[in-house]
Amino acid sequence: MSQFNMVNDRAQAVSPAVSTPAFLEISHVHKAYKTGDRETVILKDINFTIGDREFISIIGHSGCGKSTLLKIVAGLENATSGSVRLEGREIRKPGAERMMVFQQYSLLPWLTVSQNIRLAIDEVLKDASPVEKKQIVSEHLAMVNLTAAADKYPDEISGGMKQRVGIARALATRPKMLLMDEPFGALDALTRGKLQRQVLEIWENQRQAVMMITHDVDEAIYMSDRIVLMTNGPEATIGEILEVPFAHPRDRAKIRNSPEYYQLRNHALNFLDSNFESDE
Repeated sequence: MSQFNMVNDRAQAVSPAVSTPAFLEISHVHKAYKTGDRETVILKDINFTIGDREFISIIGHSGCGKSTLLKIVAGLENATSGSVRLEGREIRKPGAERMMVFQQYSLLPWLTVSQNIRLAIDEVLKDASPVEKKQIVSEHLAMVNLTAAADKYPDEISGGMKQRVGIARALATRPKMLLMDEPFGALDALTRGKLQRQVLEIWENQRQAVMMITHDVDEAIYMSDRIVLMTNGPEATIGEILEVPFAHPRDRAKIRNSPEYYQLRNHALNFLDSNFESDE
């Protein structure tokens, strides 16, 4: 057992370190697709839990079913067997308590920044008054530093700004859980680092459950409470779950100067390298 609390999750689910009772429970999830008489197993016996204020990252090579697992939690796909429960209720379809942020910005080009956010609020917070909805839009524009861009259209703003609109739109509906599928993957390195910091600061001030898919080990260490390492597909499962030992709020420079950072980073990279080699 390493000093950053490595856990092998093939045998049992892990109780979240950040908040008490399990908020999201993923139990024996199995996902397979059939083509004629042939069955391809994508995910095999996935088990873990997430606390109601916990930030989880999932890492693995392409084809290991990361995005499939996220879609099952979102209710966009159903597991072949097993269950996913949110606050004890089984997830069978999408719901406003779970909002997704995709790698692609998914903004409507004919609506302004504020109108894109307002559209989601109109759909989810149907009982809010027009004044309340306007206030929610303003609050979330300020939260992602986009007040000055409120009346601009998507083709008039940068990629990083578009992604901030997507994040503000997701948060404005006040979900209990945020699901992010490589939200920074399409951005350049400088923009990505800046947006990681902004999103983490928002989460530290307004905590909720987060499940994020990423290929970036440094990103996962900087942002997450735990990191779920997936084995290769097909029949991918959880190889290890790593506890991240750094308290919030986080300082990227201090983290990178700590020996624990490099131990954790090297362990995660060695896991991914060993899985990559075994697939060749």
